[in-house]
Amino acid sequence: MSIRAHKRSLTLAATAALVAPFVLAAAVTADTVTAAPAAAHGSVTDPPTRNYGCLERWGSDHQNPEMAELDPMCWGAWQHDPNAMWNWNGLYRENVGGNHEAVIPNGQLCSGGRTQSPRYDYMDTPGPWIAKDVPQRFHLTLTDQARHGADYLRIYVSEPGFDPTTEALGWDDVDLVKETDPYPSQGTYETDVDLSGRSGRAVLYTIWQASHLDQPYYLCSDINIGVAAAEPGAAAEPGAANGAVGTTATFTGRLVQLAS
Repeated sequence: MSIRAHKRSLTLAATAALVAPFVLAAAVTADTVTAAPAAAHGSVTDPPTRNYGCLERWGSDHQNPEMAELDPMCWGAWQHDPNAMWNWNGLYRENVGGNHEAVIPNGQLCSGGRTQSPRYDYMDTPGPWIAKDVPQRFHLTLTDQARHGADYLRIYVSEPGFDPTTEALGWDDVDLVKETDPYPSQGTYETDVDLSGRSGRAVLYTIWQASHLDQPYYLCSDINIGVAAAEPGAAAEPGAANGAVGTTATFTGRLVQLAS
């Protein structure tokens, strides 16, 4: 592990400890079940990104205090800014010119370089994010509600030994595993991902370069590699890997449908 990576993890841990946990960027009522994002764009929905996974598991029950124990990273994300979940499909920047590594600082990959700060800042926070079990070869789905099209999907995976529970993701922590051809404007962009030879906890990092203008999306999905995914409808144990299937996940009996 690089010295820089260790410094990043210590700095972010100290910063997270100072964030007031109950500062909300928008009022959210207790009886809200689903909420439409302010502007429809898209994100990786399988394996789910950090904020989309939180919406899947808790969108209909986001004020339940049990979240703090059962799903502490989602609890922290909801307290930091619930709009990160309601706007699960808006984690993008504009006018990057393909210079992703120059624009997005180390330690801020999962927030797109703190885009729209503070909305997505918590996505960079190290900790026990619930990870989806995936085999070494699996199918990735990106849902594009706005049908922007894609110049490419660029897919990375964190290197062996990287620990997302204690470290924030940096460019020196990821390996490029695939770049796709362009996709026409459509509702989903799907591709196979081959992580043969890898096992254990990792972060899958996807850059979706939208085609309608220079608008790249930066998307972190937590995965456990080399484990068969849970059967559809099977509930995950508290603190265990999430058995998300497609665009709906089950977590201790809670379901929320894809926001539209």
